[in-house]
Amino acid sequence: MNRREFIKKSVAAGIVTGSALMAAPVSLFAEEKKQKPYDLVAVKGGEPAALFDSAISALGGMVAFVPKNSTVVVKPNIGWDADPRRAANTHPELVKQIIRHCLSAGAKKVYVFDNTCDIWTRTYKNSGIEYAVNDAGGTMIPANTERYFHPVTVDKGKRLNQAKVHEQVLEADVFINVPVLKHHSSAKLTIGMKNHMGIVWDRGYWHRNDLNQCIADFATFKKPDLTVVDAYNVLMKHGPRGVSEKDVVTMKSLIISLDPVAADAAAAKMFGMEPSDLSYISMAAAMGVGNMDLTKASIKRIKL
Repeated sequence: MNRREFIKKSVAAGIVTGSALMAAPVSLFAEEKKQKPYDLVAVKGGEPAALFDSAISALGGMVAFVPKNSTVVVKPNIGWDADPRRAANTHPELVKQIIRHCLSAGAKKVYVFDNTCDIWTRTYKNSGIEYAVNDAGGTMIPANTERYFHPVTVDKGKRLNQAKVHEQVLEADVFINVPVLKHHSSAKLTIGMKNHMGIVWDRGYWHRNDLNQCIADFATFKKPDLTVVDAYNVLMKHGPRGVSEKDVVTMKSLIISLDPVAADAAAAKMFGMEPSDLSYISMAAAMGVGNMDLTKASIKRIKL
């Protein structure tokens, strides 16, 4: 199987004003103009679709990332059989809006999947994501058997040297990682780089062989074109599954970045932790995956 290299994009500083397009017709998304992107955009105070509209506009629109006739993988967290109120999975309205932007930018196909922890048919349905994907014109695909995954070599890995990766990620032109920010009992937080565990087959190996280092190792192999962190509803404890809506805080926020380390670092601070509190962030930064020092990043902050 041929593997396509993901598109590399440089990051430059600049300042623009973001605006929400939640009420705009889809056709307007294609009119977004390219411009120099920030390292990171953080938006708060709106609904999931409006948050993303403002964030992607500040980065020049989805046309800056999705070529015409391209194939896109949008990878939310769909690991758990839980409705959106428990914040165990990525918010379905955010997933829907990302797909709409991709298709409006000219994508030929937008695929969505996760190697789920609970029964995949139930997680797809009860998370609300299956309906959202179909409604937006995307395509849900399975990841429930090993035949969908193919071996790769993680050349820079220290503990993880090989993995089996979902074929659609290996073949796609664009990979958009869409984690939900939440507490995790093993890694402290689940954000973007940990969300990569849903595109590999044997997650158990990671847990048995230094979870944090494996997360950082795989990040050297697979860097998404965009990381979009859903922080609309945030599970503050009892993650990753979540047991009660009482553990959820509504933050109405979103982070987007071309740099997966910066995205995770900013999300950690939003949660109330320091990036250095999460071993995999420090490890990935040390391995050259991205920048965890947000004082050196060009950040656009938008309040709706």
